[in-house]
Amino acid sequence: MTDVTRFHILAHIITSFTGALLLLAIWYNISDRFKQILQEDNSPQRVDKGLQHLSLAIFVWVVAGCWAYLGNEFRFDQTSYYKTGNNLFSIINDLFLFLALCYADHAPQFIQKNKKNSTRIVVLIFIMALLTCLIPPSLGEHDEMHGLRISALPDLILSGFLTFLLIVTFYRTFANRGLKLVAVISVIAIVFIFISILPDVFPDLYGDFAKELIKITAKTSFIAITLVLATSWVIQLANTPKPNEMMISFMDWSLIKLTIPSKKVFGATIEFGSKTTQYINLFKFAIRRKFGNENAQSILIGLGGEINNQTYLSRIIDNINEILQLEEDQKLDRKDLFTFIGQGKYRLRIIPENIKIDETLLREFINTPVNQEYKSIVT
Repeated sequence: MTDVTRFHILAHIITSFTGALLLLAIWYNISDRFKQILQEDNSPQRVDKGLQHLSLAIFVWVVAGCWAYLGNEFRFDQTSYYKTGNNLFSIINDLFLFLALCYADHAPQFIQKNKKNSTRIVVLIFIMALLTCLIPPSLGEHDEMHGLRISALPDLILSGFLTFLLIVTFYRTFANRGLKLVAVISVIAIVFIFISILPDVFPDLYGDFAKELIKITAKTSFIAITLVLATSWVIQLANTPKPNEMMISFMDWSLIKLTIPSKKVFGATIEFGSKTTQYINLFKFAIRRKFGNENAQSILIGLGGEINNQTYLSRIIDNINEILQLEEDQKLDRKDLFTFIGQGKYRLRIIPENIKIDETLLREFINTPVNQEYKSIVT
């Protein structure tokens, strides 16, 4: 093993190990410091679990680096089982990255809110791993033909699919946080990660120096991006209002007063105007939270529930942000006001004691024929 190769491999191991440790440290901090907020939300989009899988994905790079060091040190780096090992490490890395994406808020809808699809993709990953193990002994010397290594194709296909998922998720996440430049850099880093595995399929694509340079650049950039992502998650959790600090008063039809100190909102009057649907939906959540028992405090969203889909929740938040004209870092998120409690049900996060409802307004609402269910909740 040459000194240049040793340098690249050790740099790869040390960089990955440091990045993984930092992510684990942030994960531990989030799990410990924001335990109450995380436990309050039973949503599948638990950032702490996503961060844990991200750190494990990078730890796989550490193990892969050790494998590469052993292969070069003991000169079995040209054997089929060494190359198969590299592909398997890549697939395991893909698995952990995919599991991390399942916990991301801005992942594509077909994995974010569809457990069946996620399970199918995990099964597909295991099938790809099995194919990677079976193809080399089946093809023998014919595994590599015309500058193409056939046994590495399952890994390439899987990595290509995951690259798409990562690009969509990271770009949406950073763009949503107002970090457009970071979003673009994340796309470039992810594309470089994909480019770095091409020599496993096309061994003669470019020289050893270029190959190692692309690998270390891509992985270092990706680790940096994940650290930025983790930091943004910490900031997001730190800015999540506590249930007992928020106050809401329903003063008249389409008129509320809202206080959220952590968002620098103090007694802000919000006039929903013609957007009565959003006001009524918010009013329903407030009545259930204030007067309902444990089972009656939530509302089923979608699936034939009282509110058709989650878009209506987002519209409530969007309207409040639009009316208050909050700064980018002060804007409300859906999770600030609503908690997912499982099985498609959501409830208002504000504690009952901090919900004020005008008595006349309440009587008018519950005495309406279509709101008899709420009359039984109040009385």
